[in-house]
Amino acid sequence: MAVRMTKRWRPLTLEEAKRLSGNLGVYQLADDKGDILYIGAATALSRYGLRGEVMAKAESPPDGATQFRVEVNTAYRTRHGELLAAYVHDNGRLPAANTDVDPARLGRLSPG
Repeated sequence: MAVRMTKRWRPLTLEEAKRLSGNLGVYQLADDKGDILYIGAATALSRYGLRGEVMAKAESPPDGATQFRVEVNTAYRTRHGELLAAYVHDNGRLPAANTDVDPARLGRLSPG
């Protein structure tokens, strides 16, 4: 598996979010250009898994978010941290809407 998520982008609409499964996993939200604005996870505490998490974001999206992609993964906490660390490696900061994450708690990656 690649360190960075490579799934296709889908429109961030309630209708599209309703098509998702209730699985656990991770997701990314981006603007029209594909710039990532938020990296989130559907955890064991998430109501309706990825479907519920993305539906909530579709109803109240972070500024500029117009698309999303998901990855079903039962190791969602590890994968979430990995995606955040890869983003920080590439950009020197967290995604703009990830105000819920303490950057000091992230590991360091040196992806190729």
